[in-house]
Amino acid sequence: MNVASVSLDLDNLWAYLKTHGDPAWQRMPSFLPAATPRLLEVFGEHGLTTTVFVVGADAERDDGAAAVAAIAAAGHEVANHSYGHEPWLHRYSRAEVEAEVVRTEDAITAAGAPRPVGFRGPGYSVTADLLAVLAERGYRYDASTLPTWIGPLARYYHNRTAPSTTDSDELFGGFDRVRAPNRAYRWDTGPVELPVTTMPLLRVPIHGSYLVRLHQVSPALARGYFRAALRLCRLRGVSPSLLLHPTDVLGAADAPGMEFFPGMAVPATRKVELLGWVLDALRAHFAVVGTGEHVARLGADLRVRPVERLERAG
Repeated sequence: MNVASVSLDLDNLWAYLKTHGDPAWQRMPSFLPAATPRLLEVFGEHGLTTTVFVVGADAERDDGAAAVAAIAAAGHEVANHSYGHEPWLHRYSRAEVEAEVVRTEDAITAAGAPRPVGFRGPGYSVTADLLAVLAERGYRYDASTLPTWIGPLARYYHNRTAPSTTDSDELFGGFDRVRAPNRAYRWDTGPVELPVTTMPLLRVPIHGSYLVRLHQVSPALARGYFRAALRLCRLRGVSPSLLLHPTDVLGAADAPGMEFFPGMAVPATRKVELLGWVLDALRAHFAVVGTGEHVARLGADLRVRPVERLERAG
């Protein structure tokens, strides 16, 4: 059976509010005590071992450290999702990027998880400096790219619904990201790139947040959309890497102030039901693992991609 992976970006309430430009983020509100046990319960019910990308600023706080410890104790891989979760990471200097990576490593290990070997940039942000830092620090893989054409549309929606936000003119990338590979490959600096899978041919996102938004319109539409994506993955030989977020199991009452986020009108119970169906559908056709194990099973025979092409191809 072909391999697929499931990963979770453990973005917290404050991170969403920060990106949205809401000053309430500075109080660092958290929904991790509600989200973490709910997600672990779903993964446990489906017998899945996943990868959880953790934000360093959360791993340093009590509820975040408790979440990291619970995730690691359940057998899931803990990976690096930057320290401050700023989607404009691509604007950082190399020294700033290295500080983000190292500080998060320290927070994760202090919370009781192994030193991470995988990284995902907030907002799918990846640069040559980041890849150089990851290579120097012995990371096996990056999982930051989203090969789609909808970045400018997502940015337009963000800018219409959010107050002025730092560097919002470059959030989520441009149309040229549609040219980025939808299959895993190796950067010539060393780390493997495992893209967040988009629907083959159409290059539209298929991760949890989009499915929840479609479910809000029509449950049948969401399920048909995901079935079509899996069918195209099988036909095109794409090993899917499915991305989830805490909002995929949280309702509006769990995340005050996030009414702007698509799909928050869907009750938490319906979201959990949808996620269970998605995981069952994925497991029906693929052996499902975390991203680190996914990379390990790909072997060494991967296409090599020059880092110098990064800016031209997403």
